[in-house]
Amino acid sequence: MVGRRRLGRQFGWLWASYAVSAYGSGLGFGALPLIAVLVLHAGPAEVSALSAVGPAVGALIAVPLAPWVEFRRKRPVMIMMDLARFAAMGTIPVAYGFGWLSFVQLLVVSAVVAAAKIAFNAASGAYLKALVRPDDLLVANARFESTNWSSIAVGPPLGGAAIGLFGPVTTVVADALSYLLSALSITAIRGGEEAPRATGESPARAGAVLDGWRHILGHPGLRALYLNQVLVAGLIMATEPLLAVLLLRQLGFPPWQYGLAFAAPCVGGLIGSRLAARVVARHGKHAVFRTVGTLRAVWLIGLVFVRPGVVGLVTVMAVELAIIINMSLYTPVLATYRLEHTPEHLVARTLSAWSIGQQASIAVLTTLAGLLADVTGPRAALTAAGLLILATPVLLPRRDRTARHEPEPARGRS
Repeated sequence: MVGRRRLGRQFGWLWASYAVSAYGSGLGFGALPLIAVLVLHAGPAEVSALSAVGPAVGALIAVPLAPWVEFRRKRPVMIMMDLARFAAMGTIPVAYGFGWLSFVQLLVVSAVVAAAKIAFNAASGAYLKALVRPDDLLVANARFESTNWSSIAVGPPLGGAAIGLFGPVTTVVADALSYLLSALSITAIRGGEEAPRATGESPARAGAVLDGWRHILGHPGLRALYLNQVLVAGLIMATEPLLAVLLLRQLGFPPWQYGLAFAAPCVGGLIGSRLAARVVARHGKHAVFRTVGTLRAVWLIGLVFVRPGVVGLVTVMAVELAIIINMSLYTPVLATYRLEHTPEHLVARTLSAWSIGQQASIAVLTTLAGLLADVTGPRAALTAAGLLILATPVLLPRRDRTARHEPEPARGRS
């Protein structure tokens, strides 16, 4: 079966690196805002700033890093970014232990971790393209996607229990150690890595930081997918704080039900990611982009109808399950198409540009949704997000934009 294809020991170490850091991040999910509230007694404005400003600053820091990543061997870059995240996160328990922890430190750590994550993902994407055969890219990306959703399903509930038992910085320590273990997994990958091929370019060349966006916006298929993705991701993520206020404050859901409402549907991520290769083999990438890309967007409006009690809990879980199944099927296909349609000498800059744009969209739309919710209430802001996202499928590419260089889907395959 295509999903069980063996991709080799070297990919296994790269997957292990991804898994250990994903589960560490799952355990530490929401740890910085939680520390801001429990330890520093931060108010809503400060918590919102930590969730939006830190990652946005990190995205700005990552802009000049993109050419630097492009022109270097990718394994050392990944190790360096893991160690940077380990060091940054490690400052929090140290400062907490000595009574020095401050809100500014949390902002700085959030920005450093966000920038290092973008640089790491750019390097790992370029390395993956060199590590596995082109025919195996979708299988590899589907495995990453499956791991991501399983870590979200398992990590936050365990992290919440650990915080209750051992204190507020426990999950930060686990998250920091996961980056160290990730770096060790990458060092276990054997075989020499070729230096990036000389192209006559220089990372210091004026405009080098913009080459990723030039490639995306100059490619019809990537341009359409990019514009769609930044809006869909931004609108979905913008609903998270709104839903937290609606469920916890206005509808009176206990915290364990709130956690369950988001953790349980992540099982859908395992379903969608495992179906990705089969659906593409049978119907082709274009069908995934048009059909599944549309289905990602139609469910969000359902959150507007959440009510108190069991019915409301089931409504949230059903909406989240539908969104996650479609997202987890769509995302590895998108990641594979992006690698297939990007020249080797532009992969790191293209992936960086994609991540920076998506992170900026999330920050801007989350801020705007929060401002709207302050004026109209969270349910009205959820309605606005749900209606806006219904318009995003018009940005998905037409057939002629994705069929280029794409093999015909298999016929008659069961």
